[in-house]
Amino acid sequence: MRLALYQPDIPQNTGALLRLAACFDLGLDVIEPCGFVWDDRHLKRAGMDYTLLARMIRHLSWETYLATRPEPAGRLVLLTTRGAVPHHHFRFQPGDTLLLGRESCGVPESVHDRADARVVVPLVPAARSLNVVTAAAMVLSEALRQTGGYPPDEGLSPDA
Repeated sequence: MRLALYQPDIPQNTGALLRLAACFDLGLDVIEPCGFVWDDRHLKRAGMDYTLLARMIRHLSWETYLATRPEPAGRLVLLTTRGAVPHHHFRFQPGDTLLLGRESCGVPESVHDRADARVVVPLVPAARSLNVVTAAAMVLSEALRQTGGYPPDEGLSPDA
């Protein structure tokens, strides 16, 4: 399973997603251009030393990302407020890539069209959206639960 960020705007969110990917040993694709300078101190602060553990690939563009995906590539599962299937009803597969849009505007229609599936985190009607990191963590948690992708939990108490 992988995470992919489409043209992220906010370095703190990108750093937090780097950390999330590192903590679960997931690949992370950053699809540029980014809305910040890559060496931004906020990116470093949010990612902490976990950025050294992250298996990250930076791609110059959406087209470059699509052209360099390994074969056979798993499904692209877009997290979007326009999704038709609630994330907890979707059947995830181990090779899926969870694709996250820009914090400011999501992804363009061409990216929507390229996604194999579109999932949504259901919210109360008055709410527009979650922070991209919060949404990613929620959907990733469900995907890892379904696919048995969590790290081993030896030594942890089942009653804790």
